[in-house]
Amino acid sequence: MSLNIYNRALIVDRAFREMLEDVASPPPRAVRPDDPVRPGSPLTGRELLELFDSQIVARHLDLMSRVLRARDLGFYTIGSAGHEGNVVLGRLTRATDPAFPHYRSGAFMVERSRHRPEIDAVRDALLALVASADDPIAGGRHKIWGSAPLWVLPQTSTIASHLPKAVGMAIGIRRAVKMGIRPPVPRDSLVLCSFGDASVNHSTALGAFGSAVRAVYQQIACPVLFVCEDNGLGISVRTPDGWVEDAFGRRPGLKYFKADGLDVVEAHRVARQAVEWCRTHARPTFLHLTCVRLMGHAGTDVELEYRPLEEVEATEARDPLLRTARIVLDAGLMTASEILERYEATRGRVQQEAERVVGRPRLRSAAEVVAPLAPYSPDAVRAEAARDDYRERRIAAFEGEDKLPERGSPRHLAGQINAALVDLMAKYPESLLFGEDVAQKGGVYHVTAHLLRRFGPSRVFNTILDEQTILGLAQGLGYCGLLPLPEIQYLAYLHNAGDQIRGEACSMQFFSKGQFRNPMVLRIASLGYQKGFGGHFHNDNSVAALRDVPGLAIACPSRGDDAAAMLRTAAALAKVDGRVVAFLEPIALYHTKDLHAPKDGAWLYPYPEPGVAVPLGEGRTYDPGARDLAIVTYGNGVPLALRAARTLVDRHGVAARIVDRRWLNPLDVDLVLRAARECGRVLVVDEGRRTGGVGEAVVAAVAEGLDAAVRIRRVAGHDTYIPLGPAANLVLPSEDGIVEAAVALLDLARR
Repeated sequence: MSLNIYNRALIVDRAFREMLEDVASPPPRAVRPDDPVRPGSPLTGRELLELFDSQIVARHLDLMSRVLRARDLGFYTIGSAGHEGNVVLGRLTRATDPAFPHYRSGAFMVERSRHRPEIDAVRDALLALVASADDPIAGGRHKIWGSAPLWVLPQTSTIASHLPKAVGMAIGIRRAVKMGIRPPVPRDSLVLCSFGDASVNHSTALGAFGSAVRAVYQQIACPVLFVCEDNGLGISVRTPDGWVEDAFGRRPGLKYFKADGLDVVEAHRVARQAVEWCRTHARPTFLHLTCVRLMGHAGTDVELEYRPLEEVEATEARDPLLRTARIVLDAGLMTASEILERYEATRGRVQQEAERVVGRPRLRSAAEVVAPLAPYSPDAVRAEAARDDYRERRIAAFEGEDKLPERGSPRHLAGQINAALVDLMAKYPESLLFGEDVAQKGGVYHVTAHLLRRFGPSRVFNTILDEQTILGLAQGLGYCGLLPLPEIQYLAYLHNAGDQIRGEACSMQFFSKGQFRNPMVLRIASLGYQKGFGGHFHNDNSVAALRDVPGLAIACPSRGDDAAAMLRTAAALAKVDGRVVAFLEPIALYHTKDLHAPKDGAWLYPYPEPGVAVPLGEGRTYDPGARDLAIVTYGNGVPLALRAARTLVDRHGVAARIVDRRWLNPLDVDLVLRAARECGRVLVVDEGRRTGGVGEAVVAAVAEGLDAAVRIRRVAGHDTYIPLGPAANLVLPSEDGIVEAAVALLDLARR
């Protein structure tokens, strides 16, 4: 009976069985179980059989994924068929070598699970395929390769986005040791990161390779093992022959190894050399593992639409399971009938387990789904933010008790942030501050001035000019038990690397049920009003991209004392709950001293005593007794609104209450609703863009939260990039614009 030529899974399965059935007679016993399989190979016959078993298990998991999908019981069909050569990495690396694996890493996972006999790799993989809440890594949120006991960090989309954090962790392990912090894995661990040949072209991958190689020239330990599993295809797009080897085979600073991933004995020999070299030298290593891709990119991919049948059949003839079976047969370790019996027994085992797991519970509510996304322990966070049991370290960091900032004169925003960073780094010996120009220069706006001198180059250092590297490094350091305080020089620059926050950092706890976390406080010089300087790259008011990231806490102080107190909470959130916090610092307010008149010093504030912190989401109200109008704003909008409020009093006798949100996520809904209810009129001042801006959340909260009619209006930035020079003022909110909107909202012009 002929099979449907489009069902390549059944054809590959049949080809393996038919090959064994065609073997005429049992081979001689050429290799004893404890002898090397080949001269010069470290792989014994016994080890080869175990690797073969893992390859067979991975193959049957792939076949079962198609069966489950056909029955509408499984939800993922990207398989590992053809990539089973990565099984050798499961054996050669330790269970404590952190791994960021490619999605075709089934054989690797099955083999690595041998390090922990209590783990049932078959059951775990099937639970993920059927999206069961019992899945031990993601709890039914995605089918991913991951395991906390095996130190496999889950990756949901391995189109190179995981490479920067793998490099970051490779650097972080030795950096933690250097700082006197015990990392969660042994100090001689390497970090494995695997990916496909198409991914090496991605800018994210190129940045990761560049940062790893640069570490070599900086004499920074970076034991990352890059594993390129090269099957020659990116879905339907071919990789040119020789491209990967020519691009990476002779790159200075990157040790290159190439192995035939279809020959498990050869792959084991070369991979062993690569692993040993990477671990011994603590330098970036590139293992180029040639593979084939069988059964299409995924179950929905019909290869025959873009590849000739003859080519597909030629690829299938190179099936690594066929190759391993022949090696086992030639060595006389098993007969064909014994292999076939084991193959079918594995099929039966996988089928039986699949029938058991399809009945396991799935996620039943939205609350269950989002539970690990943004953990928040308010009491513990408040206690940690207020903790001040590090007095001696504080005094040493500030270079004398008389120089403690709370004893000094009131300061502007930049000065307060600088002092708060000194405070945090004294409080948390595991903290590091890094980014472009933050060390010797002290930052473009001198916010990080003198931190290098106070804490040294192990904790305060410059990075390369690549935001993906900065954020990847921050994630990797966080996995190592450190507290990263990265800086992005301008908000516009963050958009170059937004997926490192959206797709990677903020998703880690969600897709690992909180078993892995990458805490960080991400400082970003932000927003507009820089008197026309710099154009849109230095006056970026696009906050919508951050508001759209699930689980991301967003702080935006407008004055110095708030900034210091909010930084304490941000660090506590990262420390206690492993959260990612974006801390937006309004550049235009960094050195602002005055509010209403030159030299009035009304925007300078005393430094808050240790123990003072602003709870997550808590806003601030100016003139809370005012009941004519509530102006809800943030950032640069706060001093604008305060000046506009004075004009409203002077010209119209109107008392306006100003609500400074301070935290853009979460919104202090109760504070906003109270102001709206008591004032009856709300003016939202949003320096972000009108579409997607922060003000939309306020309008929605008022509309949904109050039964009583409340008049509401917005003053927002235009939906445009910010131009250079004075034209910038034409597209951003202004004091006059706020006054005009308030007059219209209150119908004052008709009186």
